Amino acid sequence: MSTLIRSRARDNYDRKLKTAQEAVQMIRSGDRVYIGSNCGQPVVLSNALVERRNDLNGVEIVHLLTFGPAPYVDLQFAENFRHRAFFIGANVRKAVQAGHADYCPIFLHEIPDLFKTKQVPLDVALIAVSTPDEHGYCSMGVSVDIGLAACQSAKIIIAEVNDQMPRTLGEGFLHVSQIDAFVEASYPVVEHTGDPIDETSAQIGRNIAQLVEDGSTLQTGIGSIPSAVLAALGDKNDLGVHTEMFSDALIDSIERGNVNCRKKSLHPGKVITTFCIGTKRCYDYLDNNPFFEFRPSEYVNNPFTVGQNDRMVAINGTIEVDLTGQAVSDSIGHRFYSGIGGQVDFIRGAARSKGGKPILAMPSTAKNGEISKIVPMIKPGAGVVTSRGDVHYIVTEYGVAYLHGKSIRERALSLIRIAHPKFRDELLEKAKEMGYLPSDQPSLEPEYPANLVREVTLKDGMKILLRPIKPTDEQDLKKHFYSLSPESVHRRFNRMVRMLTNGTVRDLVNVDYHRHMAMVAVIKKGEAETILATGRYYLNDVTNMAEIAFAVLDEWQNRGIGRQLFNSLIERAKETGVAGFDAQVQTDNAPMLKILRDCGLLSESKVVEGQYEIRLVLQPDKAAPIDLG
Repeated sequence: MSTLIRSRARDNYDRKLKTAQEAVQMIRSGDRVYIGSNCGQPVVLSNALVERRNDLNGVEIVHLLTFGPAPYVDLQFAENFRHRAFFIGANVRKAVQAGHADYCPIFLHEIPDLFKTKQVPLDVALIAVSTPDEHGYCSMGVSVDIGLAACQSAKIIIAEVNDQMPRTLGEGFLHVSQIDAFVEASYPVVEHTGDPIDETSAQIGRNIAQLVEDGSTLQTGIGSIPSAVLAALGDKNDLGVHTEMFSDALIDSIERGNVNCRKKSLHPGKVITTFCIGTKRCYDYLDNNPFFEFRPSEYVNNPFTVGQNDRMVAINGTIEVDLTGQAVSDSIGHRFYSGIGGQVDFIRGAARSKGGKPILAMPSTAKNGEISKIVPMIKPGAGVVTSRGDVHYIVTEYGVAYLHGKSIRERALSLIRIAHPKFRDELLEKAKEMGYLPSDQPSLEPEYPANLVREVTLKDGMKILLRPIKPTDEQDLKKHFYSLSPESVHRRFNRMVRMLTNGTVRDLVNVDYHRHMAMVAVIKKGEAETILATGRYYLNDVTNMAEIAFAVLDEWQNRGIGRQLFNSLIERAKETGVAGFDAQVQTDNAPMLKILRDCGLLSESKVVEGQYEIRLVLQPDKAAPIDLG
């Protein structure tokens, strides 16, 4: 114990000091015992409790995820102990799935109220704390979460004082006068390194990073995907953190300078968290570090607290998503796997945030690619954690699907597009069978050319987004068409077209990105997009030349959009081996004629029946001879 502790607090501490075996004598048969969570588990006290099993019967042990030993779930101790899991860890999963331990599904921010209202009354709290400071205050170290509420509610508090537990700052302190017994210990705090970043996780991280703006506040967790996200944010500035938990990857982002919390709207200058799961390097970094504030989960995870962070980006993992957007996150079929945790807390909080982005991320497949994690229907018995009404962004290594406010048809198309290519046709057919998609819905092409998605600046300084067209653009493309003047429609189709049928629109948005390629220029407001212009080409298989066509909203003409679209089409044509373009342009369409003539590719041009016929050759060696007449 610290030699700086003042005499009154020292006397209080010394009077309550016991061995672990003496301390657990305070526990009686029939008690409900809380054990500290995550890497803050009091390992010595946990073991001592189990060693006393022959004297105890009917003791219920409650906790969140723990990374230390959990011998109390062994079937041979079934008469002595039974575990109630608020989150299922690997050390208790088999017992829960076999029915020898209980799972209590609940939002993390609501668990403390179970203790405080005595709905789940606690008799004893076993916790791990740091050495008392000179004023007699112990820090709850790497795990405050629901532990502070447990201590405020339990009849007896037994604290394992580990001189290797970091002293974290914030709202996780207990005075020695509040604790009934102390057990001294010295061992490295439980460490967890997480999984390495593989290429799938790295791509998911890059996809998510595209959604994160400078000045955003992040919620992440542990594992390869959260680590990959943070690694992909190297070009972002002034990021903040308000998160249930974090690991070593956050320390890397802080030391790179990406995370400084200066632009946060709530608790600026501070990382707000409830617990940490990491390594000694991380724990040493936290010790007495005022940049971090550990607070209880009923505050940190409360959606109304989360929502006070502007540009809140919540990133959570999920197990399975069906084509309507229902996300299963705590079970695999009827077999419970983990827990609700803070996922919904932060999904709903980020949805309330000004400029917030609730994100669910997962690899597209499981079991070494044998099964798709995007499914027509969730498995029998599986529980929906994030409902289809709460879901916003779903991210896999194949892209981002934005589902909020979208129809079932739009959701199914968006999710199939980010599924693994080998499962897309099967998902498409199932969606048709279930009536999510029309029976004549074309197949989706396997590879979306995401390399062509980019923000560009027009000649007047306006920034817009260029991207390949998507099957979900049907309604926006209709809006674009009916916003064109008759003159612009005539220039696009070389005839007067008064309406687009559903079938025509479906053909226009379902392209193969090779024989039929289409780009759109959009302006975004949040996730709402307005199509300003379209550019596309149709390949002639015989000649290997493509016919090009453009349409720009009248009020956006002469601002450089057509040139930007044309550059993207050139780039794609070169990638796919298209020899060149053929264009028919009316003689009075001066802006388009200028774009085509200034591109440096003009091979031949002539006027036929009042319009120019123009050939642009990209790759002469791939062109078949053509007679233009």
